[in-house]
Amino acid sequence: MSDAIVVIPTYNEKENIEKIIRKVFDLPKPFDILIVDDNSPDGTAEIVKSLQKEYSGLHLLQRVGKLGLGTAYLDAFRWGLERDYEYFFEMDADFSHNPEDLVRLDSVCRLEEFDVAIGSRYIKGVNVVNWPMSRVLLSYFASRYVRVILGIPVEDTTAGFICYRRKVLEKIKFDKIRFVGYAFQIEMKYVAWKLGFKLKEIPVIFTDRTAGKSKMSKNIIREAVFGVLQLKLRNLLRRYK
Repeated sequence: MSDAIVVIPTYNEKENIEKIIRKVFDLPKPFDILIVDDNSPDGTAEIVKSLQKEYSGLHLLQRVGKLGLGTAYLDAFRWGLERDYEYFFEMDADFSHNPEDLVRLDSVCRLEEFDVAIGSRYIKGVNVVNWPMSRVLLSYFASRYVRVILGIPVEDTTAGFICYRRKVLEKIKFDKIRFVGYAFQIEMKYVAWKLGFKLKEIPVIFTDRTAGKSKMSKNIIREAVFGVLQLKLRNLLRRYK
């Protein structure tokens, strides 16, 4: 058993799930994997179950339906905190995040002793591949908007490729986390920063999926925009102190 767990939420990822699992387990550094599947009708969970016979470090958490990205991660964090994991990673199933960069994120927290490591698309220019320019601009300026409103010293505030040390998740009150979409990523970074933990971004290249369908929606974008204002208000009311 590794002391590091990679959490991968899934919904209809049969085209990607076996390849991403094998890629992570082929890395030179050992990681366990927890797949959080929201009752995918395409058989994603069944593929994972078949691979569990091959990999002892592969775990599956099945949920009753689409309950949101944020709750998937929180359920996974609770699962991991009940065990002996010290490093918790967030990663997408669709290869938009390069699994090889898990080793770099791990080193930032394990060797450089930062509390949160963020795989950043914007810390050194704009490192996004295969996105239309409209989406690149939307994502980039959304992160700038968050940085200005919240004052958080993070360039890629909506990044979903992250490593948290155990002590960060133990300190955050999960029942106070309100958002389930992309605003969840903003909220978790913001709360960790407000609690005094050390965050570091490292540059990564984000590549849009080539298989499966994107889960982006207008509701997710709307939540992120208005969620930032709610986070700012909560801080003014000192709810994170």
